Amino acid sequence: MFDEYLSELADDARPALEAVVDHVAAVAPDATEGRSYGLPAFRYHGSPLLGFAAAKAHLSLYPFSPRVIEAVSPRLDGYGLSKGTIRFSADRPLPTEVLTEIVRLRMEEIDAR
Repeated sequence: MFDEYLSELADDARPALEAVVDHVAAVAPDATEGRSYGLPAFRYHGSPLLGFAAAKAHLSLYPFSPRVIEAVSPRLDGYGLSKGTIRFSADRPLPTEVLTEIVRLRMEEIDAR
């Protein structure tokens, strides 16, 4: 599923989102490929873990949790943040340690349900 989505992306966006996919898969090996809210998304224990997408002007990460975004926001100065989205670019990818923290925090939220 992810391979099909990624194969349709522009050459500049594809490697950046492939790196996200590879990193999330390494951090959350029990997560599965799926969709959530119409987006390609990792699913963890039946719940959406993390979605991603490419738009014309940016790339987006969707942690499906305002609390997770709020927790990592001090470490994302200069990135586009909203209640449900973290925007970044191929030229300025998310720091891997922050991506790891996003996945870890989201998995903790899901496990706590």
